[in-house]
Amino acid sequence: MAEAPRSKPWRVRGSRSLYESPWVSLSLTDVELPSGRRFEHHTLRMPAAAMAVVLDEARERVLLAWRHRFVPALWNYELPGGLVEDGEDPADTVRREVLEETGHEVAAVTPLVTFEPMIGMVNTPHHLFLATGPTRVADPTEPDEGTFEWVNLANVPALIADGKIANSGTLVGLLHVLAFPPAT
Repeated sequence: MAEAPRSKPWRVRGSRSLYESPWVSLSLTDVELPSGRRFEHHTLRMPAAAMAVVLDEARERVLLAWRHRFVPALWNYELPGGLVEDGEDPADTVRREVLEETGHEVAAVTPLVTFEPMIGMVNTPHHLFLATGPTRVADPTEPDEGTFEWVNLANVPALIADGKIANSGTLVGLLHVLAFPPAT
């Protein structure tokens, strides 16, 4: 059920590009608030991403990569996933990325949720899926994506508490599966 707006939306009066690349687009946007106040707001756009919570047949373990992220300078567990290519369906992105990063094909891909990890500052939709029926069919073709391992779902809350899961997409996906366990 759609809810009626509680206030007026911000209005975009114009925008100018500051930087463009295949990875990021930064603009300065002239916005008008519902109060009538106007100012320039930085607008950052990035490509959509898709990732998957890959569960084993018993749905007791999840396939995670232990990897380093140089920007925040941290090691953490992450779900397999990547950027959605132009014209690609996010479910196909997940199937491709799971195979490239882990060497597994999955039998089924089910949408869980789409979210914006930094709403208000960045536009980059993240599509999360549940992937089931994994079968190892090859060696990973992307060796720089981390070391993948099967992790017990029961251990995920402790990993989060210990700061070993810090990626927003991984947190959202794992917490979703823990809150709403899929049927076996």
